[in-house]
Amino acid sequence: MFATPTNCILRPVATASNRGYAAIAQARSVLETELDTIRAGGTWKGERIITSKQGPHIYVDGSSGDILNFCANNYLGLSSHPEVVQAGIDALKQYGAGLSSVRFICGTQNLHKDLEQKLAQFHEREDCILYASCFDANAGLFEVLLGPDDAVLSDELNHASIIDGIRLCRAKRLRYKHMDMNDLEARLKEAQSSRLRLVVTDGVFSMDGDVAPLKEICALSAQYGAMVFIDECHATGFLGPRGRGTDELLGVMDQVHIVNSTLGKALGGAAGGYTVGPKPLIDLLRQRSRPYLFSNSLPPPVVGCATKAVELLLASNEIAQSMAAKTMRFRNNMTQAGFTISGSAHPICPVMLGDARLASVMADDMLKLGVYVIGFSFPVVPKGKARIRVQISAAHTDQDIDRCVDAFIQTGKKHGVVS
Repeated sequence: MFATPTNCILRPVATASNRGYAAIAQARSVLETELDTIRAGGTWKGERIITSKQGPHIYVDGSSGDILNFCANNYLGLSSHPEVVQAGIDALKQYGAGLSSVRFICGTQNLHKDLEQKLAQFHEREDCILYASCFDANAGLFEVLLGPDDAVLSDELNHASIIDGIRLCRAKRLRYKHMDMNDLEARLKEAQSSRLRLVVTDGVFSMDGDVAPLKEICALSAQYGAMVFIDECHATGFLGPRGRGTDELLGVMDQVHIVNSTLGKALGGAAGGYTVGPKPLIDLLRQRSRPYLFSNSLPPPVVGCATKAVELLLASNEIAQSMAAKTMRFRNNMTQAGFTISGSAHPICPVMLGDARLASVMADDMLKLGVYVIGFSFPVVPKGKARIRVQISAAHTDQDIDRCVDAFIQTGKKHGVVS
């Protein structure tokens, strides 16, 4: 017999299993390093646990008593509206929990078509297509509409879902400076050789609450032969005399050609997004939009809730009209107290602080005072632009708003933000 060499005994056998474990260990090390960097930078985003339904008053795990919620997208207070909730229950009982299918196979029920019809009516457009989210709606639009001979002109601060959606298309991509009409005109001139030109903007920019200058955008687009697209997630249901959105607020509904928006904010707050626009576009999206073709249909309870929310808004603008006075009460009182509030006249009220760690610590201190707000920092907003984003809801009372302002003043004085 031959003796086994000592070096063979000491050297681990290089099996596929060992290499797999080594790869996992290396990946874990890379991931932990990245997580440590986030923590060290003060931009770690923890998730507080809510133990009640959504509303202006909630219960939060680890906090005692009633907590005021000032950071939900529940603009109209419909997330827990009794008629909206009941409509979801009724849809669950009649249509079941889900479809277990995409729309074109066996996933389209009459309630999906009814909601699409009502959304088209609400926005005064020809047709509507539903998606699992507005992120999906933005991911599914540009690739279908625009080809290599076309151009898309996008505001530099558009939502991440718009940016990602545009990356998927093969059109020439041009960015213009935020709400800068001179720069937009320069980009439109640059795109004149393209077959189709599409100007893309948020109706309301969610981090600052500033409203896009749609009148000027539409005028330039008409002058240079471009279509106009707006994302209305932070406008649908409450901006404009009837809550139709930014295009109604600024009087250009007939000049905006495509609108994407969400069911997950003012319209019940559950889930879902949609595109409204010309019928040929909607028909083509049903044939080629990948997020639509390869995602399950919206669950019937979600559709039932959203349908009731839209019906309430079609019947009356009373809820939408209540927003303005409440928004200005908060903005004016905070400004008088010495805080800097970004944007103007929108229920998104960013309290500008600059430092990421300060925004996070102040938000924690606000919770101790019974007010739920969240600090926003890089990469959600640019470095040096950290803020606490407050969002006003029609469900907030004047007393709720005043209590929130008082908590900000107390916390602001503690951290030297106001005197």
